[in-house]
Amino acid sequence: MNVDDVIFDGPVVPEPRRRPPAEDLRPWFQTVEDVGPAIDPQTFFTTPAPLEVDIGCGRGMFMFKASTTRPDTNFLGLELDFKEARRAARRLVRRKQPNARIVGGDAREVLSKKLPEASVTAAHVYFPDPWWKKKHMRRRLFNDQFVDLLARIVMPGGHVHSWTDVEDYFVVIKGLMDNHPLFVSLPPAPEKAAEHDDDYHTSFERRKRQDGWVIHRGLWQRR
Repeated sequence: MNVDDVIFDGPVVPEPRRRPPAEDLRPWFQTVEDVGPAIDPQTFFTTPAPLEVDIGCGRGMFMFKASTTRPDTNFLGLELDFKEARRAARRLVRRKQPNARIVGGDAREVLSKKLPEASVTAAHVYFPDPWWKKKHMRRRLFNDQFVDLLARIVMPGGHVHSWTDVEDYFVVIKGLMDNHPLFVSLPPAPEKAAEHDDDYHTSFERRKRQDGWVIHRGLWQRR
């Protein structure tokens, strides 16, 4: 009997679906593993310039606007959620933005191991996840160790900006920053009325302010 004449009555097992390879967004998006043992701020960007970091950059509204309006400064975004980080990076790719890069992974690993000490002129932490449930609050970004990491990377005279719509969390953030020996609290810039729908730091700020929420703003300078 010819094998081609045999009828197989068993179930047809579909071939496993293969995911398409991830879009290559380098150098605008890299993982913590991609960047190697360290990030050299002088060579990581197209041109050496003062460096600012956006910790938890999300969809990258701040990164895109700041890097566009301030071409004399380099911006490094850090984002744990790779989907959001890639989404942000695509905006930079379309503009071939020379002074903006995003690294996907745990920001604390970058701050503790990848960036040189005193290499950053400003750190931005906008609307960090509040982790509402009491049993989850230990996952919050701001704690003593995180503030120590900010003190490690921000150069003397540099700044830390942090905003949140959660008053209780802002009390925690302010307490940690105000009581750290290497930071001094400064009055933040006053909130200005938005002139158009894109006249906000982040998309989260836009949504919250349009819904009438109070935004708590903190500014600290590295001694």
